[in-house]
Amino acid sequence: MEALIPVINKLQDVFNTVGADAIQLPQIVVVGTQSSGKSSVIESLVGRSFLPRGTGIVTRRPLVLQLIYCPKDDQRRTAEDGTLNLEEWGRFLHNKNKVFRDFDEIRQEIEAETERLAGSNKGICPEPISLKIFSTSVVNLTLVDLPGITKVPIGDQPEDIEQQIHSLVIQYTGNPNSIILAVVTANTDMATSESLKMAKDVDADGRRTLAVVTKLDLMDAGTDAIDILCGRVIPVKLGIIGVVNRSQKDINDKKSIKDALKDEAAYLQRKYPTLATRNGTPYLAKTLNRLLMHHIRDCLPDLKTRVNVMMSQFQSLLNSYGDDVSDKSQTLLQIITKFASAYCSTIEGTSRNIETTELCGGARICYIFHETFGRTLDSIHPLAGLTKMDILTAIRNATGPRPALFVPEVSFELLVKRQIRRLEEPSLRCVELVHEEMQRIIQHCGTEVQQELLRFPRLHEKIVDVVTHLLRRRLPTTNCMVENLVAIELAYINTKHPDFHKDAALVSSLLKSVEDEHQQQQRTTKRPHTMHFADAIDNGLKGAHRTTSESGSSAGWLASIMPKPENKDSKETSIENTPTASPTRSETSNGTVNGPMNGPSKGVPAVPGSGALSPQKPVNLLPEVPIQHSRKLSDREKRDCDVIERLINSYFYIVRKSIQDSVPKAVMHFLVNYVKDNLQSELVTHLYKSDQAEEMLSESEHVAQRRKEAADMLKSLQRANHIISEIRETHMW
Repeated sequence: MEALIPVINKLQDVFNTVGADAIQLPQIVVVGTQSSGKSSVIESLVGRSFLPRGTGIVTRRPLVLQLIYCPKDDQRRTAEDGTLNLEEWGRFLHNKNKVFRDFDEIRQEIEAETERLAGSNKGICPEPISLKIFSTSVVNLTLVDLPGITKVPIGDQPEDIEQQIHSLVIQYTGNPNSIILAVVTANTDMATSESLKMAKDVDADGRRTLAVVTKLDLMDAGTDAIDILCGRVIPVKLGIIGVVNRSQKDINDKKSIKDALKDEAAYLQRKYPTLATRNGTPYLAKTLNRLLMHHIRDCLPDLKTRVNVMMSQFQSLLNSYGDDVSDKSQTLLQIITKFASAYCSTIEGTSRNIETTELCGGARICYIFHETFGRTLDSIHPLAGLTKMDILTAIRNATGPRPALFVPEVSFELLVKRQIRRLEEPSLRCVELVHEEMQRIIQHCGTEVQQELLRFPRLHEKIVDVVTHLLRRRLPTTNCMVENLVAIELAYINTKHPDFHKDAALVSSLLKSVEDEHQQQQRTTKRPHTMHFADAIDNGLKGAHRTTSESGSSAGWLASIMPKPENKDSKETSIENTPTASPTRSETSNGTVNGPMNGPSKGVPAVPGSGALSPQKPVNLLPEVPIQHSRKLSDREKRDCDVIERLINSYFYIVRKSIQDSVPKAVMHFLVNYVKDNLQSELVTHLYKSDQAEEMLSESEHVAQRRKEAADMLKSLQRANHIISEIRETHMW
C-alpha cells in the first residue's frame, strides 16, 4: 500500500511537465477561507515553516505539494549532493536543477514564482506551482493548497475575485479522484462554513470530504468543541479532526513546529482527554495517508483504463498531423496521387471510410439519375399543356386550303416535337446536379486526405481550384451533348419505330374503316350522279350551299368538321372566342364576310363555318395561354383529336424512355468518367512544379505547435502507462 502514493507522485510529475488536466490523479485538496489556518495545517504536516505569510490573500496560485518520505539510507540522498548529510530538501518543477536545503529559500521561491505569473496586485493565477519535499519526518501525501475563499475585494484586487477563486476551487474539488480537506475554525459557527458548503456542492454524498477544525485554543471561555468533533453539529463521513495551530506570536517568536506539536498534544490531553488520540496533527497526517492510499487503490483501475484510451487518441491525433516534410516534391506527388485515388474511390464506392449519415459520391449520382431525374421525367405527361383546340387548330393549319380526308401527318409531327422539347430542361438540370455533387466530393474523399489538406491549406486551395476548373470545363461539353440528344429526337420522327408501329397500324385500321364507311354512304346516296370531291368544293366556292341532306357526301363531310352556326339568323359563329377566331369578322346573311372597317366585302364567298379562321392571326400553341372552349366538338373532330393524342402518347413515351436512358450515359461519359480518368494528370500538370512545392507545402502556423504538444502528451502517457504497469497486485492490498 505504501508504494501507491509514490506512484501517484511520479504520475503527477509526468503530467505536470506537459500541463495536462485530462488525467485526474488522486490528491488531497485543501479548501478554506482566508485566515482559517490552511497554511498552518500544511506546515504542521511537513514539520517546517515554508509557506508565505501575511495579511489578506497570500496564496494566489495553487501549490501542488508532494510529501515524500525518504529514509536516511535512501539512495536519493546520495544522488542529490553525493553525501549522506542532507536530511530534508525541496525541489521545484519549474527549476529542476536546483536543490533547496533552506526552507526560507523555498518560501522566497514560492513568492517570486507567484508574482511572476499572478503579479503583485493581489490577483490570482490558476497555473499551479509544483513542489516536492523529501524528509524523514513526513508521510507520503499529495496536497494542493488553494487560495483562501474571500467575499470582498480589497486593495487593488479585481472586482470578480470571489468568482475567480470559486472557479479555481471547483476546478480542483470537482475532480472525482480528489479528497477534499475542508478547513473550518472552531471559534465560528460551523453551519456558516464556506469550505463545507463548496465541498457539498461537488460532493453531495460526502464520501470524499474530511473536515479539519483549527484554532481549538481560541474558543470562548466556557465553550468546547466536543459536539463539533463528535459530528453532532454537522456530520462528515470521513471524519472531523481538530488541531491547534501556532499563533501569530509563536510565528513571530520563531517557535518551532516540533515544540508546537508538543503543546498541541498537551492541550488536547488537558482539554479533550477522551478525544486526544483521535485529534491532532500527527493523527491527521496518518489519516490523510491512509485515506489517500485507499482512494488511490480504488481509482487506479479506472486511471489505467483512462491512460490507455488517451494513448490511442493521441496516437491517432499525432498520425493525423503527419511527420515533418523532408522531400517536398515527393510529398507533393504523394498527396496529389492520394487525393486523386480517394476522389475516384468515392465515386466508385470503394472508399474505406464510407459515409453512414448521408449519400455521397457515386451513390448520390446514382440517386440523381434514377430517382431525381427519373421521377421528374415520369411526372411529365405526354399531353401536358396541350388542349384539344390546340390539336384541332394544328390539324386545320396542316390541311392548307383543302380539307383533308385523313388526319395530316404534319400536325402530329408539329405537336409531338413541342412535347419532346419539354424533356430538355430536366435533362440539363440533371447535368447540373451531377456537377454539383462532383464538386462536393472534394469534401468527402477520405479522412486521411482531408487531414493532409487541412495540414497544408494552400495546397488545399490549389487542389480545389484545379478540380473546379476541370469540372467547369467539362460542363458546357456535357450540356451540349444532352441538348443534342433532345435535338436528335426532334430531327427525325421515326414513325416506323417498332414500338410506335403497333399504335400507328391500329390508327390506320381505324381510319380505313371510317373511309370505307364514307364510301358506302356515297354509293347509297340518292343523287342522280356521283360528284367528284373537288367539284363539290368548287360548287361550294360558287355559292352552292349544301343542305343537311347532303352531309353523307365528301362536301358534306367537309362541312361537318367546320364550326356550324347556331341558327340561320346568327351573324357570328360560336367559335369566335377561340384563339383562332377573329373578333372583328362576321358572316352576313348572303354569305359574304364583313371586314373590320370597310363593311361587307363583295366578291368573296364564304364557306359555311369557315369564317371562324382568321388568316391575319397566327395559331397560338403556348400552354400557358388560357384556352376558352365555347362549343362541343363534332364526332369527326373528336375522332381526329383522339387519333393525334394517341399517337403523341405512344411516341412521347418512346422518346422519354430513350432520353431517360441516354442522358445518364452521356453525363457519365462526358463528365464523370472524363474527370476520373484525367484528374490526376490535371493535378500533376498544374501543381507538380518544383518552384511551387515550397509554397504549397507550407504548414499552417498552428499545426507544428499542435504536433509538438501531441507528441509530448503521448510520451507522457506512455511513461505513465509504464509506471502504472509496474504496480503489482500485492502492492494494492
